Amino acid sequence: MTLKLGSKGEDVKALQTKLGLSADGEFGPGTEAKLKAWQATNGLTADGIAGPTTLAKLGIVESAPAAPATSIPASAFKLDKLKGHVPDAVIAQIPDTAAKFGITNVLRLAHFLSQCGHESGGFKAVNENLNYSADGLKKIFPKYFPGNISESYARNPEKIANKVYSSRMGNGDEASGDGWKYKGAGYIQLTGKSNYAAFDKFVEDDILGNPSLVATKYPLASAAFFFQSNGLWSICDKGADDATVTAVTKRVNGGTIGLADRIKHFKEYYSLLA
Repeated sequence: MTLKLGSKGEDVKALQTKLGLSADGEFGPGTEAKLKAWQATNGLTADGIAGPTTLAKLGIVESAPAAPATSIPASAFKLDKLKGHVPDAVIAQIPDTAAKFGITNVLRLAHFLSQCGHESGGFKAVNENLNYSADGLKKIFPKYFPGNISESYARNPEKIANKVYSSRMGNGDEASGDGWKYKGAGYIQLTGKSNYAAFDKFVEDDILGNPSLVATKYPLASAAFFFQSNGLWSICDKGADDATVTAVTKRVNGGTIGLADRIKHFKEYYSLLA
């Protein structure tokens, strides 16, 4: 969790109480200034951002438990072995993503990369494709496009997103534009305002205010957030066999679409990294 300028809610209230401020739940300039002063006094980087270390020292969250003996630091991964198999831009994101989201061994990294690669068409797609025809809308979203209503939405991705994602996942109604603003993005398509807000707590940028960052800056990190939030690491740790890849795939995909490709790339990455 990370609290910063613009953050709101009960976590901010807890922070303000610890700092001796009036707990209004709004992380404004006053809270930032007080936090910077506290950080400087307590030997921390005075950046005005309440990350895991600051929050732990304030007693708001528990310190992270020691890593298990089998874990290794991100710097120990043989990432150079992935060159030519995974895009350089993706490799560059791995160390920070691994450190933040619990990728502590080769098994987890190989499972993670194989799923991200398949879901994004080879690490190429970072935004959900919603360019559907009228017939496509009827087949894929029959609940939202009964009768001939699909004709007025066809081939209009923004309008389609605002329709199918309205009033759910934390989004406002269709007119709010939240469906398009918080559409699927990243290598495993983070979707919906509530999920963007949850991810926002782990990075320093304002994700809710700048949702395009999920696709442009955090496509891998948002996918790792999905893995961590959905308990996928414990499944990855079960092994390097096809059954484990299948179990991970079902959690990611909801089924086993593209399983052969996922297994193929898992074995490739695991062999390279081991």
